[in-house]
Amino acid sequence: MLKTYDAGSFAFETGGCLPAVTLAYETWGELNAAGDNAVLVAHALTGDTHVASSDADPSTGWWEGLLGPGRPIDTEKWFVIAPAMVGGCYGSTGSGSLDPEGVPWGSRFPFVTIRDAVNVEKRLLDDLGVTTLHTVIGGSMGGARALEWAVSYPDFVRGFAVFACGASSTAEQIAFGQAQVMAIRNDPHFNGGDYYGGPRPDAGLGLARRIAHVTYRTEAELQLRFGRAAQGLEEPLGGTQLAGEGRRTGRYQVESYLDHQAAKLVQRFDPNAYITMAEALISHDVGRNRGGVKAALERVRSIPFLAAVDTDRLYFPEQSQQIADLIPGDHTVHTITSHIGHDGFLTSAEQLGHAMRARLDL
Repeated sequence: MLKTYDAGSFAFETGGCLPAVTLAYETWGELNAAGDNAVLVAHALTGDTHVASSDADPSTGWWEGLLGPGRPIDTEKWFVIAPAMVGGCYGSTGSGSLDPEGVPWGSRFPFVTIRDAVNVEKRLLDDLGVTTLHTVIGGSMGGARALEWAVSYPDFVRGFAVFACGASSTAEQIAFGQAQVMAIRNDPHFNGGDYYGGPRPDAGLGLARRIAHVTYRTEAELQLRFGRAAQGLEEPLGGTQLAGEGRRTGRYQVESYLDHQAAKLVQRFDPNAYITMAEALISHDVGRNRGGVKAALERVRSIPFLAAVDTDRLYFPEQSQQIADLIPGDHTVHTITSHIGHDGFLTSAEQLGHAMRARLDL
């Protein structure tokens, strides 16, 4: 069941301050008297708080195989918290939230960094009575948050698990993110981010999703599933290419697939929130204002569990290895074997359940 926490006013890392910030979150299990059996699960770019099903909400969660009674993160043993990142659109304060005058923040919403998100979430854990964060775990953008937790609060975090993410965004990852952001900004309905009350820039959001989704999967998977096959009885060859909606009269199956992924996201996500999340991930750099990545990771005193997807073409396994090499001690990068690519951290994370439990004493 979704809960909310009033975090009070908050000053953001790059400037700007909100007079009130709300965090939405879900929990599983019970916090013990010592306050030291907490596990925080951080969602990815367009994720939410619903990691797994529960008695309060039996709907399937996005990491169902990882969390629950008897699963790698056993909710009969651990108190699990899954917050919705500030700046998003799943209950936490974001650009669509109302200011004190009842007007959506829109273009006035501050720039949010991964570090901002972690600092707000620390307030939540303090309020819940958490004295030690036994483990923080996340993949992709959630992995960036997990790593930032370990660097920002080395004495508070006992262990952390980072799936399919690096210590900072690379030039290529920034380039992919920028293309997604610009797809939304160039939508004629964007209106500088102040589109609330009018048409939404859904076409731009859909295009951003298409760009992103290609990076989440592999060429081999797309070729195996779709090849050059046409969608149903549609004819992708011919038609008027440059008129009307600017597309052929028919689609290839892979185009229909991307259309479907775009339509699903448009139904559940706010375009401004997508920009906020994408920019936060673009800005991800644990070494910022800390003397660089090496100096930042040398601060880590938590036990790491690092995992990469062998076919990931968005976050290459070498980036996970860099984290392993720079954190004090001798650490192994565990491998998720998947033909899917980056999304393998979601679809096949249970491959590493036993190893993660052993490493992090879960």
